[in-house]
Amino acid sequence: MKQYLEKIGRYAEEFVNSAGLMSIMLAQAFIYTFTPPIKFRNIFKQMEFVGVQSLFVVILTGSFTGMVLALQSFNALKRFGAESLVGPTVALSMARELGPVLTGLMVTGRAGSAMATELGTMRVTEQIDALYTMAINPVKYLVVPRVLAGILMFPVLTIITDFVGVIGGYAIGVKLLGINPGIYVGRTIDFVQVDDIMTGLSKSVVFGLITTLVACYNGFYAKGGAEGVGRAATSSVVLGSVMILISDYLMSTFMV
Repeated sequence: MKQYLEKIGRYAEEFVNSAGLMSIMLAQAFIYTFTPPIKFRNIFKQMEFVGVQSLFVVILTGSFTGMVLALQSFNALKRFGAESLVGPTVALSMARELGPVLTGLMVTGRAGSAMATELGTMRVTEQIDALYTMAINPVKYLVVPRVLAGILMFPVLTIITDFVGVIGGYAIGVKLLGINPGIYVGRTIDFVQVDDIMTGLSKSVVFGLITTLVACYNGFYAKGGAEGVGRAATSSVVLGSVMILISDYLMSTFMV
Protein backbone atom coordinates (compact mmCIF):
# COMPACT_ATOMS: atom_id res chain seq x y z
CA MET A 1 0.00 0.00 0.00
CA LYS A 2 2.82 2.35 0.90
CA GLN A 3 4.49 1.77 -2.46
CA TYR A 4 1.35 2.69 -4.37
CA LEU A 5 0.89 5.86 -2.35
CA GLU A 6 4.50 6.83 -2.96
CA LYS A 7 4.07 6.23 -6.68
CA ILE A 8 0.93 8.36 -6.77
CA GLY A 9 2.78 11.06 -4.85
CA ARG A 10 5.66 11.03 -7.34
CA TYR A 11 3.27 11.28 -10.29
CA ALA A 12 1.45 14.17 -8.61
CA GLU A 13 4.73 15.93 -7.91
CA GLU A 14 5.87 15.49 -11.51
CA PHE A 15 2.55 16.79 -12.80
CA VAL A 16 2.62 19.90 -10.63
CA ASN A 17 6.28 20.54 -11.48
CA SER A 18 5.63 20.16 -15.22
CA ALA A 19 2.56 22.38 -15.11
CA GLY A 20 4.52 25.04 -13.23
CA LEU A 21 7.49 24.98 -15.61
CA MET A 22 5.20 25.09 -18.64
CA SER A 23 3.28 28.05 -17.17
CA ILE A 24 6.54 29.88 -16.49
CA MET A 25 7.70 29.22 -20.07
CA LEU A 26 4.40 30.54 -21.42
CA ALA A 27 4.65 33.70 -19.31
CA GLN A 28 8.27 34.24 -20.38
CA ALA A 29 7.39 33.70 -24.04
CA PHE A 30 4.58 36.27 -23.76
CA ILE A 31 6.86 38.85 -22.17
CA TYR A 32 9.78 38.30 -24.54
CA THR A 33 7.48 38.52 -27.56
CA PHE A 34 7.20 42.28 -26.98
CA THR A 35 10.76 42.76 -25.74
CA PRO A 36 13.15 44.19 -28.36
CA PRO A 37 15.07 43.22 -30.36
CA ILE A 38 12.55 41.12 -32.24
CA LYS A 39 14.18 38.53 -34.51
CA PHE A 40 11.80 38.55 -37.48
CA ARG A 41 14.11 36.27 -39.45
CA ASN A 42 13.77 33.50 -36.86
CA ILE A 43 10.00 33.98 -36.75
CA PHE A 44 9.64 33.75 -40.55
CA LYS A 45 11.88 30.69 -40.62
CA GLN A 46 9.64 28.90 -38.11
CA MET A 47 6.50 30.06 -39.94
CA GLU A 48 7.88 28.47 -43.10
CA PHE A 49 8.64 25.27 -41.19
CA VAL A 50 5.28 25.05 -39.45
CA GLY A 51 3.13 26.37 -42.27
CA VAL A 52 4.60 25.86 -45.73
CA GLN A 53 6.17 22.48 -45.01
CA SER A 54 2.87 21.22 -43.56
CA LEU A 55 0.81 22.11 -46.63
CA PHE A 56 1.00 18.70 -48.28
CA VAL A 57 -0.17 16.71 -45.27
CA VAL A 58 -2.87 19.30 -44.49
CA ILE A 59 -4.24 19.33 -48.05
CA LEU A 60 -4.20 15.55 -48.21
CA THR A 61 -5.96 15.19 -44.86
CA GLY A 62 -8.56 17.87 -45.55
CA SER A 63 -9.51 16.68 -49.03
CA PHE A 64 -10.01 13.04 -48.09
CA THR A 65 -11.85 13.99 -44.91
CA GLY A 66 -14.29 16.06 -46.95
CA MET A 67 -14.78 13.18 -49.38
CA VAL A 68 -15.47 10.69 -46.60
CA LEU A 69 -17.87 13.13 -44.92
CA ALA A 70 -19.82 13.55 -48.14
CA LEU A 71 -20.12 9.79 -48.65
CA GLN A 72 -21.16 9.02 -45.08
CA SER A 73 -23.53 11.96 -44.68
CA PHE A 74 -25.19 11.15 -48.02
CA ASN A 75 -25.86 7.58 -46.91
CA ALA A 76 -27.32 8.83 -43.61
CA LEU A 77 -29.36 11.76 -44.96
CA LYS A 78 -30.74 9.75 -47.87
CA ARG A 79 -32.80 7.72 -45.41
CA PHE A 80 -34.64 10.93 -44.44
CA GLY A 81 -34.87 12.37 -47.93
CA ALA A 82 -32.48 15.18 -47.06
CA GLU A 83 -29.69 14.63 -49.58
CA SER A 84 -29.59 18.38 -50.24
CA LEU A 85 -28.08 18.88 -46.76
CA VAL A 86 -24.88 17.03 -47.60
CA GLY A 87 -23.13 20.29 -48.52
CA PRO A 88 -23.95 22.12 -45.26
CA THR A 89 -23.08 19.00 -43.25
CA VAL A 90 -19.62 18.79 -44.79
CA ALA A 91 -18.96 22.52 -44.58
CA LEU A 92 -20.14 22.91 -40.97
CA SER A 93 -18.27 19.83 -39.82
CA MET A 94 -15.05 21.04 -41.41
CA ALA A 95 -15.37 24.67 -40.34
CA ARG A 96 -16.38 24.16 -36.72
CA GLU A 97 -14.69 20.93 -35.72
CA LEU A 98 -12.75 18.69 -38.09
CA GLY A 99 -10.74 21.40 -39.82
CA PRO A 100 -8.99 22.83 -36.74
CA VAL A 101 -8.76 19.50 -34.89
CA LEU A 102 -7.30 17.49 -37.78
CA THR A 103 -4.92 20.33 -38.60
CA GLY A 104 -3.78 20.44 -35.00
CA LEU A 105 -3.25 16.70 -34.75
CA MET A 106 -1.41 16.39 -38.07
CA VAL A 107 0.88 19.37 -37.49
CA THR A 108 1.55 18.18 -33.95
CA GLY A 109 2.76 14.88 -35.33
CA ARG A 110 4.91 16.54 -38.00
CA ALA A 111 6.16 19.86 -36.61
CA GLY A 112 5.69 19.31 -32.87
CA SER A 113 7.85 16.20 -32.77
CA ALA A 114 10.52 17.92 -34.88
CA MET A 115 10.60 20.92 -32.54
CA ALA A 116 10.95 18.71 -29.48
CA THR A 117 13.70 16.71 -31.15
CA GLU A 118 15.62 19.80 -32.21
CA LEU A 119 15.44 21.50 -28.81
CA GLY A 120 16.09 18.22 -27.01
CA THR A 121 19.24 17.67 -29.05
CA MET A 122 20.37 21.18 -28.24
CA ARG A 123 19.76 20.51 -24.54
CA VAL A 124 21.65 17.21 -24.30
CA THR A 125 24.56 18.58 -26.36
CA GLU A 126 24.71 21.64 -24.05
CA GLN A 127 23.98 24.13 -26.82
CA ILE A 128 21.26 25.73 -24.71
CA ASP A 129 23.74 26.15 -21.85
CA ALA A 130 26.10 27.78 -24.35
CA LEU A 131 23.43 30.37 -25.16
CA TYR A 132 23.34 31.36 -21.48
CA THR A 133 27.12 31.84 -21.46
CA MET A 134 26.82 34.14 -24.50
CA ALA A 135 24.18 36.24 -22.68
CA ILE A 136 21.46 35.06 -25.09
CA ASN A 137 18.12 34.19 -23.51
CA PRO A 138 17.22 30.73 -24.90
CA VAL A 139 13.48 31.22 -24.33
CA LYS A 140 13.47 34.40 -26.41
CA TYR A 141 15.77 32.94 -29.05
CA LEU A 142 14.32 29.42 -29.35
CA VAL A 143 10.81 29.32 -27.88
CA VAL A 144 9.23 32.64 -28.86
CA PRO A 145 9.65 32.23 -32.67
CA ARG A 146 8.17 28.74 -32.55
CA VAL A 147 5.18 29.76 -30.42
CA LEU A 148 4.46 32.77 -32.63
CA ALA A 149 4.75 30.61 -35.74
CA GLY A 150 2.20 28.16 -34.33
CA ILE A 151 -0.25 30.89 -33.36
CA LEU A 152 0.02 32.63 -36.74
CA MET A 153 0.16 29.64 -39.09
CA PHE A 154 -2.41 27.28 -37.56
CA PRO A 155 -5.38 29.50 -38.62
CA VAL A 156 -3.96 29.69 -42.16
CA LEU A 157 -3.56 25.92 -42.31
CA THR A 158 -7.08 25.49 -40.91
CA ILE A 159 -8.53 27.70 -43.65
CA ILE A 160 -6.76 25.56 -46.26
CA THR A 161 -8.03 22.37 -44.62
CA ASP A 162 -11.59 23.72 -44.59
CA PHE A 163 -11.37 24.81 -48.21
CA VAL A 164 -10.01 21.57 -49.64
CA GLY A 165 -12.44 19.62 -47.46
CA VAL A 166 -15.41 21.50 -48.90
CA ILE A 167 -14.01 21.05 -52.43
CA GLY A 168 -13.54 17.33 -51.81
CA GLY A 169 -17.09 17.03 -50.50
CA TYR A 170 -18.39 18.92 -53.53
CA ALA A 171 -16.51 16.65 -55.91
CA ILE A 172 -17.96 13.52 -54.32
CA GLY A 173 -21.44 14.92 -53.75
CA VAL A 174 -21.94 16.43 -57.19
CA LYS A 175 -19.76 14.35 -59.49
CA LEU A 176 -20.13 10.92 -57.88
CA LEU A 177 -23.41 10.98 -55.98
CA GLY A 178 -25.32 13.15 -58.47
CA ILE A 179 -26.48 15.98 -56.18
CA ASN A 180 -27.54 19.11 -58.07
CA PRO A 181 -24.57 21.55 -57.94
CA GLY A 182 -26.79 24.61 -57.55
CA ILE A 183 -28.62 23.08 -54.59
CA TYR A 184 -25.34 21.87 -53.06
CA VAL A 185 -23.72 25.31 -53.18
CA GLY A 186 -26.89 27.23 -52.32
CA ARG A 187 -27.67 25.16 -49.24
CA THR A 188 -24.09 25.46 -48.08
CA ILE A 189 -24.19 29.25 -48.35
CA ASP A 190 -27.55 29.37 -46.55
CA PHE A 191 -26.49 27.32 -43.55
CA VAL A 192 -22.83 28.24 -43.01
CA GLN A 193 -22.38 31.51 -41.12
CA VAL A 194 -19.32 33.64 -40.46
CA ASP A 195 -19.53 32.68 -36.78
CA ASP A 196 -19.03 29.03 -37.71
CA ILE A 197 -15.78 29.85 -39.51
CA MET A 198 -14.56 32.13 -36.72
CA THR A 199 -15.26 29.40 -34.16
CA GLY A 200 -12.91 27.03 -35.97
CA LEU A 201 -10.24 29.71 -36.42
CA SER A 202 -10.33 30.66 -32.74
CA LYS A 203 -9.82 27.00 -31.87
CA SER A 204 -6.88 26.77 -34.25
CA VAL A 205 -5.11 29.66 -32.50
CA VAL A 206 -5.33 27.78 -29.19
CA PHE A 207 -4.21 24.54 -30.83
CA GLY A 208 -1.20 26.31 -32.33
CA LEU A 209 -0.21 27.61 -28.91
CA ILE A 210 -0.67 24.19 -27.32
CA THR A 211 1.32 22.34 -29.98
CA THR A 212 4.33 24.64 -29.95
CA LEU A 213 4.38 25.21 -26.19
CA VAL A 214 4.24 21.50 -25.37
CA ALA A 215 6.90 20.69 -27.97
CA CYS A 216 9.21 23.44 -26.76
CA TYR A 217 8.74 22.46 -23.13
CA ASN A 218 9.49 18.78 -23.71
CA GLY A 219 12.53 19.57 -25.82
CA PHE A 220 13.82 22.38 -23.61
CA TYR A 221 13.84 20.20 -20.49
CA ALA A 222 14.90 16.94 -22.15
CA LYS A 223 17.53 14.88 -20.37
CA GLY A 224 19.12 11.46 -20.67
CA GLY A 225 20.97 11.70 -23.98
CA ALA A 226 19.55 10.28 -27.20
CA GLU A 227 16.96 8.24 -25.31
CA GLY A 228 15.75 11.38 -23.58
CA VAL A 229 15.39 13.17 -26.91
CA GLY A 230 13.24 10.30 -28.17
CA ARG A 231 11.07 10.48 -25.07
CA ALA A 232 10.69 14.25 -25.51
CA ALA A 233 9.51 13.83 -29.11
CA THR A 234 7.04 11.10 -28.15
CA SER A 235 5.74 13.07 -25.17
CA SER A 236 5.25 16.20 -27.26
CA VAL A 237 3.06 14.33 -29.76
CA VAL A 238 1.04 12.39 -27.18
CA LEU A 239 0.57 15.24 -24.70
CA GLY A 240 -0.06 17.79 -27.44
CA SER A 241 -2.71 15.62 -29.10
CA VAL A 242 -4.46 14.89 -25.81
CA MET A 243 -4.45 18.57 -24.82
CA ILE A 244 -5.86 19.52 -28.23
CA LEU A 245 -8.77 17.10 -27.82
CA ILE A 246 -9.47 18.21 -24.25
CA SER A 247 -9.29 21.91 -25.10
CA ASP A 248 -11.49 21.30 -28.14
CA TYR A 249 -14.21 19.86 -25.93
CA LEU A 250 -13.93 22.70 -23.43
CA MET A 251 -14.07 25.38 -26.11
CA SER A 252 -16.94 23.63 -27.90
CA THR A 253 -18.87 23.62 -24.63
CA PHE A 254 -18.65 27.42 -24.37
CA MET A 255 -19.08 28.14 -28.08
CA VAL A 256 -22.23 26.11 -28.74
